[in-house]
Amino acid sequence: MQRSVPRLHHRLRLRTVVVGVALTALIGTFLTSQALSSADAAEVPLSQGRPATASSAENGGTSAAAAVDGDLGTRWSSAFSDPQWLQVDLGATATITRVVINWEAAYATNFTIQTSADGATWTTINTTTNGTGGVQTLTVGGSGRYVRLNTTKRATQYGTSLWEFQVFGTGGVPTSPSPSGPAGAGWITMDQAKWNAQLAAFNAMTINPAPANAVRVSEFNATCTYSHSKKDDPIVFPGLPGASHMHSFFGNRSTDANTTTDSLFANTSTTCGPTQDLSAYWVPTLYENGVALEPSGNFVVYYGSRLTDPTKTVPFPQGFRMIAGDAKRQVATPAGSVNQFYCAGAGGEIGRSADGNWPRCAPTANLTYQLVFQDCWDGVHLDSPDHKSHVSYSYDGKCSGAFPVAIPNISFVFSYRTSGSLDGFTLASGMASSIHGDSFLAWDNAALGHRVKDCIIQKAKCNTAGTF
Repeated sequence: MQRSVPRLHHRLRLRTVVVGVALTALIGTFLTSQALSSADAAEVPLSQGRPATASSAENGGTSAAAAVDGDLGTRWSSAFSDPQWLQVDLGATATITRVVINWEAAYATNFTIQTSADGATWTTINTTTNGTGGVQTLTVGGSGRYVRLNTTKRATQYGTSLWEFQVFGTGGVPTSPSPSGPAGAGWITMDQAKWNAQLAAFNAMTINPAPANAVRVSEFNATCTYSHSKKDDPIVFPGLPGASHMHSFFGNRSTDANTTTDSLFANTSTTCGPTQDLSAYWVPTLYENGVALEPSGNFVVYYGSRLTDPTKTVPFPQGFRMIAGDAKRQVATPAGSVNQFYCAGAGGEIGRSADGNWPRCAPTANLTYQLVFQDCWDGVHLDSPDHKSHVSYSYDGKCSGAFPVAIPNISFVFSYRTSGSLDGFTLASGMASSIHGDSFLAWDNAALGHRVKDCIIQKAKCNTAGTF
């Protein structure tokens, strides 16, 4: 049974705005002022990517593995009964110091945390009663190869459900890639000499002081329009034309399956302002009744910071690439779900599609989406095999651990001039939950560097021209 749940406070809250020029002006301030209280991602959990099992699962899309995958868009959800359990195998004995539970709306009020050396004999290291859900951080002390969450009382009539179950400490067998990365496995290591030169020039730049009345939000943007569509993906399927589902491209007009960093700089025709941004951006094409719809008006790429101290932020190295979202995720996203399409503009949402997964918008509102990328980097790689393992989302306003380098936090905001219908929509990648985006960055070094210095580090809201 799929259910509708309220949108959680720890996710990015989306507000209704006027689409067009007003959308560009208003939503930018909103985006960079929000805190994404995610699980502890900058410090990689011992549990991340490890084998997980559970007492039950609500359906095939809410398995135990979803609770330890490092993705706040996937979740484990149990059958609608008490008690339930979820356990993770750390691979070897570990000293456990902290457990973070990122609950979905259907949380548990009463539960215990246990450890075990063999998966048979268990020791309780934490007992919680009258829990309130949300993101719970438990300071614990114990050791074991296996860590188990036992829930005994649910807060709702639904099952126990959580986005992430994270175990921290020392030991175990980490599955996250090391900063060095395996050779020949999809890792792209940057040219250190070029990066050193780029950093030296960036550090030598002086800040252009913002006026006293400047809005104190770390932000600049690239404002783009639709360029073209192809079944290409130069990040996932480089050199393989037609190997991907259909994508809608923005920015550099030359982007195709054979795109490289050099080819982006060789072609100076872009649909983005400023023209010094020759990057390529793309999302899966949206279809309504089999007809392709392209984002209308501006496709805005915001560059900001969610860090408590943004002064350590550095520009992207040339050719940096990454993906946010998951094209393979095919689960229902009814009203109240996180990471969903919404209606921006007067009137907002007036209904849902027949399957409940898509909003129907008032004639004066547009179908809109906001996609947030990772903002911490390993400092070594331009790309990784899954195009995500070299980056991570920040936690508690800082970048640390395996991802110590702060990079600008990219957000895509795009809208479609359509009210929708009971038939709903389809993405080229499948269901609404499969929405994702790609960034292949190729900025002029000076243009990007000055924006990072003047806008992000100085905490000043800049316009597309990089001024106040």
